[in-house]
Parts: sequence; structure tokens; C-alpha cells
Amino acid sequence: MNLLKKLLARKPLSRVRIAGGEVEFEVGRNKTVLESALENGLAYPHDCTVGTCGACRTRLLSGKVDAITPFGYTLSREELEAGYILACQAVPETDLEIAVELGEGGQTLRTTARLVALRELTHDIREASWEAEAKLSYRAGQYMNVTWPGAPGPRSYSFSGAPVEGGTTRLTTFIRKVPGGAFTERLFGEDMSAVPFAIDGPHGGFWLREGEGPILLISGGSGLSPLMSLLSDAVAHGVARDAVLLFGGRAERDLYCLDEIAGIAGQWRGSFDFRPVLSEVETPGRRFGMVTGEIADAIATLGGVAGLQAYLCGPPGMIDAGVAALVAAGVPLGDIHYDKFTDASTRTG
Repeated sequence: MNLLKKLLARKPLSRVRIAGGEVEFEVGRNKTVLESALENGLAYPHDCTVGTCGACRTRLLSGKVDAITPFGYTLSREELEAGYILACQAVPETDLEIAVELGEGGQTLRTTARLVALRELTHDIREASWEAEAKLSYRAGQYMNVTWPGAPGPRSYSFSGAPVEGGTTRLTTFIRKVPGGAFTERLFGEDMSAVPFAIDGPHGGFWLREGEGPILLISGGSGLSPLMSLLSDAVAHGVARDAVLLFGGRAERDLYCLDEIAGIAGQWRGSFDFRPVLSEVETPGRRFGMVTGEIADAIATLGGVAGLQAYLCGPPGMIDAGVAALVAAGVPLGDIHYDKFTDASTRTG
């Protein structure tokens, strides 16, 4: 009888403590760390919630979790070896202690908006500007979710403009055309100015961290969007740190915002080096190869890895290769921040 009671006894709920503070929460049965964190009102970094984007990357300091989907599908070997998990796929088996940087809670807003301007940046990237009914405040580097009538699900787009104190109704992003994309096929092919969009945000934990050391920024495609916001905001706040911006494209036609970047370089307090890298077409005066192949040289230019922070935005393959190159060069994983730009084809939910 005692054995039967023991077998039928319900396992106590696991508790999760976030290192470096007093935040602690309980995880419901068969729920993930992320689900319970959000239910407790925490501004836990996340995006896709299905284990593909890596936004909820968390370091497990103690305890044991079960993975709904193997973490290795998204996290790099270096991240796995360092004890990182995905909070959206992690179901606690014991009490946990984790390390994660929470965002600022209580600021998410949902509002309606109209698409008021489109500007062609390249053959497959456009700058899209929305006018929202309510002001939205965000940190440079964050993103918003966009939906529309009949949408199969929300689409996430990073703000490209610098934040405005008190918020702004004008929300600008860079959007790359995805062949067969439910939204981008329409965006690039028809007038959507009358469509009533719903926007909610801000979201994401990608922003410039405090520090005095150099900054290495790496992007590809529309991944330049949050970096333009981050850099413009840094200029406005007088950030004085040496920086190198690596931007990857296939050919010259994939490069854009060159004048805007030159303007940032001209106002930057400290050294600022912009290095476009072309992977398919060799062009005089341009670096050639994979953009992540330039990481070691950029670190040398910045004086080494001491105090260096790295920020990466772009497709998953670029992020994975970039993280591996940065770790190989001696940059601690805790100083590597990234935003994987996934699309509907890379998500399972």
C-alpha cells in the first residue's frame, strides 16, 4: 500500500531561480521554463517559441531538464558545451538555477497600424514604414510582431530607426522578400496601404550592452535593420567605443544603406570601420568570401577580445558560423549576442 501511494504521489513542482538576483518562479507540470516565466509576468527573451530562433537561449547553472525538441537543432556545439538550453523547449526535472538577462517588463503594446511608405533598398529588400494609432516605445535592436486579416501567423520585424523618447507612431523596418512568403509576396506585388495591420511589441533581448570595450557587429540581408537602429541610437547617446561593422552580401547589388552608414561613421565617437563582404561576385575594392571569415581580422583591428562584445543579425547559418568563429577567437559566449532571422520555412509551428 505504501508503495502504491508512493507511485501515485504527484511529483512536486520545480522551482527556477535566476542567478544574480531575487527572481524565482514555479514551473507548472508539463510546462516549459519559458511558459511558466511568461505566466509569472517575467519579460523573458523569446520569439518563435518552437525552438528554432534561439532567442530564449539560457545558461543552465544547476539542475536537470528534459528537452521537448533537442537543443542541438538550434544551439551551436559551443553553446551546448557551455551548458546553454532553450527555455521554450526545456521542461524541468528538478529545481533549476539559470542565467538569463530579462528584458524590461510592462511595456508591450498592441495597436492597429497602416502601411504608409515603402522604399526599395535592394532587389529583394524593402524599407517598410507603418503609422500606428498609438505610440510604441522600444529599445534599439528590438522587434515587433505584425499580423493582418487572414494571416497564417504573426511575422516579426526588427525596428530600423532609433528609438524616440516617449515613443513613436512611425515604425520602420527592413523586410526581405521570401519566395512564396504569405506576407512578402503581397508586400512586393500589391498595394497594401488599406490593409488594417495589428502590431504588438516591443519584443526581444537584442540591444547594446553596457561596456567600454570594442564592438563587433556582423549582419547579412535584412539583418542590418536592428543594427542600424542600434548604431543610430548609440550615436545619439554619444557612445565612444571602437567598432567594426561587417556586412555580407552575394554581390554589389545586395549592399544598401551605404550613405546612412557613412553618416554614422562620420559622427561616431571612436574608430568606426565598415567592411562589406561579397560571397559570390568578386568586385574591386570589396572583400570577398563569407562574412564570418572576416571575424578574426576584425578582432585584430579592434585590439583583441579583451572587453569585446559581438552582435550578430542574419540567417541561422551565418549566426552559427559566426558564433563558432567568435568562440574560436576567444570571445566568451556571454559577450556574444545574436538575433536569428528565421522565416516561416524554418519554423515547425
